[in-house]
Amino acid sequence: MTAGAPNLAVLVKGWPRLSETFIAQELVALQEAGHEFDIWSLRHPTDMKRHPLHDRFRGQVRYLPEYLYQEPQRIWAAREQAQRLPGYGAAYKVWRADLRRDPTHNRIRRFGQACVLAAELPASTQVLYAHFMHTPSSVARYAAIMRGLPWSFSAHAKDIWTSPDWEKSEKLHSDTYGAAFGATCTAIGAQHLRSLADDPARVELIYHGLDLGRFPAPPERGLRPADSPFHMLSVGRLVEKKGFDRLIDAFAMLPDDLDWHWTHIGGGSLSDTLQNRAAWAGLSGRITWKGACDQPEVIAAMRTADLFVLPSRIAADGDRDGLPNVLMEAASQYLPILSTSVSAIPEFIETGTHGVLTDDDPDALANAIAQLAANPAQAAAMAGAAYDRLIADFRMDPGIALLSSRLSALGAHKS
Repeated sequence: MTAGAPNLAVLVKGWPRLSETFIAQELVALQEAGHEFDIWSLRHPTDMKRHPLHDRFRGQVRYLPEYLYQEPQRIWAAREQAQRLPGYGAAYKVWRADLRRDPTHNRIRRFGQACVLAAELPASTQVLYAHFMHTPSSVARYAAIMRGLPWSFSAHAKDIWTSPDWEKSEKLHSDTYGAAFGATCTAIGAQHLRSLADDPARVELIYHGLDLGRFPAPPERGLRPADSPFHMLSVGRLVEKKGFDRLIDAFAMLPDDLDWHWTHIGGGSLSDTLQNRAAWAGLSGRITWKGACDQPEVIAAMRTADLFVLPSRIAADGDRDGLPNVLMEAASQYLPILSTSVSAIPEFIETGTHGVLTDDDPDALANAIAQLAANPAQAAAMAGAAYDRLIADFRMDPGIALLSSRLSALGAHKS
């Protein structure tokens, strides 16, 4: 262990990731608020592009063994060192109890990564903070027990809704080596986690908000003629919970006299499936699949689109969105919004006031698209209201101040 390093260590699932701009935004803001820390990542990057935010991070990025068999010498050396730490026995006992209920390779990998983290953390480390309540928090928890340090986490969406209640509960109770505090970015998530905690005050509601300094002022949008081409945009991973399969089905139901085009930005495991679905429906000529794009490309697309569509739904395994930052990004550019009343989306968008929220079935989506295309003045008024709501209630700064205060209280002092 080396001395003279930051006293805060931040654990993430992967760095950098285009789909997790909200994490990069938060970490850069914490750094600019005076916190010094290194990032410890469970996985190596796979994206070919980076957001400008990633280049603003000034600390070191350290990668834990992504798979234990890839770095056996590092694993065994760390395990030997970890076994000499005062809390190793307690951490091992906690992990074995977890493993009995979750006998998976992933659970084994978590403990191996925790040994490396505990062994390689600088001696100056006083606080651990993990993004996501599932795997990263487990690694942080085991390592924190070994080192006798407080730990904390930020929970988002999938990690809340697909993790078992027993695990979330134990991570929120002091007598089971739980987190000193947990932050989450939606009221619905905070309510759920507080119901599982020994002390509801252990869970803090902290909206990500938007750093408006990263975005240009909204464009001057003239009122679109109702009979002109109608350009829709979506930004999101091509996965089940984003609902793009149902959106494609909705496109096939649009009126013949609507001259529409849809651009999609993002990668994902369902890319081929969804492109084939669109081709089968005869829609390929109306769709542009742009793949992964960086932040400037996303904003440029938002500034020229007529409607932002995010048809979120609950996946078969319970996964769902929280409050997607792309909705706030769209609002920052006066781009009208069509989404669904899933999870925390209604916490930002009140349907009929800041945008339109529908059910996630194709009929409802198609009807909403047709109505918005035919009523540009109404769409523009809702876009303006969403922008005003963003400015009034969803700026980034208050949340960062609260998170900084909670971390400082644990010992993550500012420079």
